[in-house]
Amino acid sequence: MSDVVSYRCEAGVGLIVVDNPPVNALGHAVRQGLLEALNEGLADESARALVIMGAGRTFPAGADIREFGQTPKPPALPEVIDAIEASDKRVIAAVHGTALGGGMEITLGCDYRLALDSAKMGLPEVNLGLLPGAGGTQRLPRLIGAKAALEAIVEGKPIKAARLAEMGVVDVVVSGDLKTEAIAYAQRLIAEDAPRRPVSELSVATEEAAVFAEFEAIIARKKRGHLAPFHCIKAVKAATEMDFAAGMARERELFAELLDSPQSAALRHVFFAEREVARVPGLAKDTPQREIKRVAVLGAGTMGGGIAMNFLSAGIPVTLLENKQDALDRGVATMRRNYEASARKGRLTTEQVEANMGRLSTTLEYADLAEADLIIEAVFENMDVKKTVFGELDRVAKPGAILATNTSTLDVNEIAGATSRPSDVLGMHFFSPANVMKLLEVVRGERTADDVLATVMALARRIGKVGVAVGVCYGFVGNRMLHKRQAQAVALVNEGATPSQVDRVLYDFGLPMGPFAMADLAGLDVGWRIREGLRETDPANAPARNWMDALAEAGRFGQKTGGGVFDYSDGGRTPEPSETTAAEIDKYRAEQGITPREVSDEEIRERCLYVMINEGAKILEEGIAARPLDIDIVWIYGYGFPAYRGGPMFWADRLGLENVRERIKAFHEDTGDPDWQIAPLLEKLAGEGKGFADL
Repeated sequence: MSDVVSYRCEAGVGLIVVDNPPVNALGHAVRQGLLEALNEGLADESARALVIMGAGRTFPAGADIREFGQTPKPPALPEVIDAIEASDKRVIAAVHGTALGGGMEITLGCDYRLALDSAKMGLPEVNLGLLPGAGGTQRLPRLIGAKAALEAIVEGKPIKAARLAEMGVVDVVVSGDLKTEAIAYAQRLIAEDAPRRPVSELSVATEEAAVFAEFEAIIARKKRGHLAPFHCIKAVKAATEMDFAAGMARERELFAELLDSPQSAALRHVFFAEREVARVPGLAKDTPQREIKRVAVLGAGTMGGGIAMNFLSAGIPVTLLENKQDALDRGVATMRRNYEASARKGRLTTEQVEANMGRLSTTLEYADLAEADLIIEAVFENMDVKKTVFGELDRVAKPGAILATNTSTLDVNEIAGATSRPSDVLGMHFFSPANVMKLLEVVRGERTADDVLATVMALARRIGKVGVAVGVCYGFVGNRMLHKRQAQAVALVNEGATPSQVDRVLYDFGLPMGPFAMADLAGLDVGWRIREGLRETDPANAPARNWMDALAEAGRFGQKTGGGVFDYSDGGRTPEPSETTAAEIDKYRAEQGITPREVSDEEIRERCLYVMINEGAKILEEGIAARPLDIDIVWIYGYGFPAYRGGPMFWADRLGLENVRERIKAFHEDTGDPDWQIAPLLEKLAGEGKGFADL
């Protein structure tokens, strides 16, 4: 008998128990063990029904990620599930924890499904650029219908037990001891002489072809650019058009296409990278952490309120500080509106809204922050203002409190220098809207203590963020690369492209919006004030004035004023070409003596994206980011870089660094722009025929 799957009979019920911690992954030993235990149970005359369950914290939670990219050893999971379904005894899946992917597919091979009320099930393969490859696309439609199966498979989200019962996936939801309940349920089925119910033998209700076309239309924007969701639709459609054997063959064909695709490789890279970023190189796993029981946030504006909501939603009390009562009242009202909007969409209950708001206290006095374990500053992006704030925090904060700045560009070391405790200071750069965006850049200052960094990295997970540790430089990782891309976008328009063309090219690449629509959304005044600050403090390195500065000076700040680079009619959000902007561009070209030329889409794509790759290589050389995957995760979760391309550094490897190097050198020769001075690291790797993944 397998070391990871056991069999025993209790009270006339054969128990097949998977015990492969931590999540009972369906590796080779488990698959082999399931077959052996199944055969033992079938041969056991004292067992009149069989129960498959997991030991420890969960039913099998999916494939063994260590086998990703490898040819699986037999038996393959479809073979195991077919054997379960072909059993001449009733087989019951008893689910607790999370039965995901192959785990849920095992339950579909069983005759009956019982689940603890806390259990969840789902088919998340689409998130790895794949589809369920062990019969999930063929059995689930037969069980619950094609439309419901489409929603479950294409969304790829875990589904709670109660909802699974409503859908018809789970037969019984129980509480208490799983084994006791499973044996009792099996005994009841035996007593009732309940029939076997092979799902593969069920017929799928005939679905109108329109169901599939309508579903494609519904997801077209949300899943734009992805292959896997649309392959999932094809597979489910096969279940309605083919017999089970032919449908399974079609599922395997579509699965193989996805497995070999660049998109699946990219999404699997993202899967592993998201988990790896939590492990900070050089930070010991057993580094002690400080206890965070109460948080304070300075600034009740859009960013400060959003930051506070993260902690309130995680059950952590927050004190919100403003310098004027009306600003404080507006901020609190906005937070409540945001929570209530989530409640209207069914994401929160009214009770949860009130509980979250009940954890919020407000103040106009710094002294009221004295008991906070973590204080986050989210005030105006100005060094003098922030240093004044941190001087006050140093005065009132208790010993051991962590002091964090939400700056998006400024020098965290200089801010820390305004205190007598720089070891307690670091950056926590949230992305807007802060209560929605998953990324948190955790900026480690030169004197930030290890336990401070470890605490905040763990806290990021606690509040549902993906924390990425970065170093101190202007713009850190994300904004430093963004500013280089934005400079190229502006230069391309100067040379003859239109803002609409630049935005269309990057949108078609897979980004959620182009650089100019994004600037309008953020507010042109934000970048303008940053540039103006640089012109005052560092004129030698500050960018020259351009037509975007002229738009901001004229009060065209973007969506919030009805016009920026684009016009926005009737308070809408759809960008429209602007005659005012076109005139400012023409004026700027004339002043600079620029004769506009035709700019190709390919040049736009290469210049806007290759400059990011080059800057990313410089960031790696300088140690601002520890690994290429850190940069990839920053850009995927902070800026919407298409996950199916794996992030800018992964994508660069797919292009081939030799090809990227040659284009960068050509752009440097053509433009003389110092941003195109090739990063030595990129030059070295390309010369050696390597990629960033080889670092």
